[in-house]
Amino acid sequence: MSQPSDSQPDTESSQNPFVRFQKRFEHGFNQFRAGYGSLLERVIANRGKFVMICLIIALGSLSLFFFLGRDYFPEIRSGVLTMHMRAPLGTRIEASGRIATLVSQSIDELLPGQVENIVSNCGLPVGPHNLAFIPTPTIGSQDCDLTILLKNEKSPVWDYRRILRKGLRELYPGTEFTFQPSDLTAKILNFGAPAPIDVQINGPDMYPNYEYARKLVGKFREIPGTADVVIQQTMRTPTLMVEGNRTFGLGVNKSLKDMADNLILTTAGSQQVDQTYWLDPSTGMSYLINVYTPQSQVNSLNSLKTIPVKSSDHSVVSNSNSDEKGHGVQLLGNLANISAVGTPGVITHGNIMPLFNIYISAEGRDLGSVLADVEKVAKSMEDEMPKSAALEIHGQAALMHDAYFELIVGLIVAIVLVYLLIVVNFQSWLDPFIIITALPGALAGIAWALFLTHTRLSEPALTGAIMTMGTATANSILVVSYARERLQEHSDALRAAIEAGVTRFRPVLMTALAMIFGMVPMAVGYSQNAPLGRAVIGGLLVATVFTLFFVPCVYAMIYNRRAVRQEEHA
Repeated sequence: MSQPSDSQPDTESSQNPFVRFQKRFEHGFNQFRAGYGSLLERVIANRGKFVMICLIIALGSLSLFFFLGRDYFPEIRSGVLTMHMRAPLGTRIEASGRIATLVSQSIDELLPGQVENIVSNCGLPVGPHNLAFIPTPTIGSQDCDLTILLKNEKSPVWDYRRILRKGLRELYPGTEFTFQPSDLTAKILNFGAPAPIDVQINGPDMYPNYEYARKLVGKFREIPGTADVVIQQTMRTPTLMVEGNRTFGLGVNKSLKDMADNLILTTAGSQQVDQTYWLDPSTGMSYLINVYTPQSQVNSLNSLKTIPVKSSDHSVVSNSNSDEKGHGVQLLGNLANISAVGTPGVITHGNIMPLFNIYISAEGRDLGSVLADVEKVAKSMEDEMPKSAALEIHGQAALMHDAYFELIVGLIVAIVLVYLLIVVNFQSWLDPFIIITALPGALAGIAWALFLTHTRLSEPALTGAIMTMGTATANSILVVSYARERLQEHSDALRAAIEAGVTRFRPVLMTALAMIFGMVPMAVGYSQNAPLGRAVIGGLLVATVFTLFFVPCVYAMIYNRRAVRQEEHA
């Protein structure tokens, strides 16, 4: 008794603020632990009712998972909007540029004070090399990609997309506006596609497949939560079809190649037909020379018909008497028929056969529910699909099924392996079962945390669930292992459960709170790992309560019943 009396004045008279804080903290914590011990005694006294109520609440809370919705990875607030604009088919590049300028001004008006800068990129490059590394749905001069940089990186981009879809559709009828993922993770998960759901129709019959794709688009747009439902390929691009007449051409010593070469030379320049280089003798540098007709002179159908066609050196008729027979320069209109038709703007192939892509985005609804409805619609219209066609669903949404299945299986396997490991360590099948009884509480806490924060179920959330299971199991091991020790000493299960809870109160709280506080910055942030932090926080909060109350009750109930049976048999 002399040591406490000697140390008490030293502690109270200490001027160190940390010592005084520790003294007050220890005093308050001891009172808190004493209150917990009293509450635990009352709970164990009514352990049957308490266990039943906890199980009902925990198992009932698991039903919340069906209302959360499913996403592969949550969308983050990147501060950038990526929009694709498709003007009416056949729009010239200069007209598309002017429309893009007007659209940029309209975006500033629809989002006043929110836009920092807008960059537009219209049309296609001369060669395919610059486009090969850019995931874009651009297929012609009527397409433009607009990158909208917002002033605030934390801006709600999903709300802005909804505003722009409605406003731009009213201001620019006939022009399609679709939004693509802006964050890097979504782009990678989409494999470069502009939408998370990619419905592919593959088959040899191009036009019947396209008509079937149009019917599907009409049905997909009726699904709640779908947005930007478009067919990537176009089949009605305005085109002038030049059909050369072989008979007329042979009569005047002109082949179809002569007609094509002269037509391309006039409209596209010599760079596409016969590249010519000029060597600068002073520097030794070679320069590509491109000769073409000014566009102002080729601006009507009549101007195309008056394109001169000159024979090449490989003409089928000898040039020796061409002047005598009038086989010199001819007009294109005399040798070919020119008609306006609609042709495919781009042809995509899959397994050698033509392929159509229907891109679908989810807005205001979880991706899993939208995908389920898309699959139902596709299945309901199988009878209308051409017999030679095949329909498959690809993209991020399709991968989500495999990822969810693997994570859930991994979670179950982890619980089983942990249980077997504890069985080997404790040399008992019953104690490990008591330890894992805290896991339903962890799952219930995860469900409530995601439900209350309006967070959908995702791969980071499932990863957080696996982390929570490990920490909750470790805390339960602390309680049960100490209860085993106390039970071996005095053989009183009720007393052992109470002593285990009170003694392990501090380490259990320390482990749980350290994990919870460490996850707070992640949970309140806007990163894609925010669901992980929220799942861990919610799961550990409820799992800690289960560890400190539910696990001791189960331990007391099982071992006390075993002791009673042993006494009866004795």
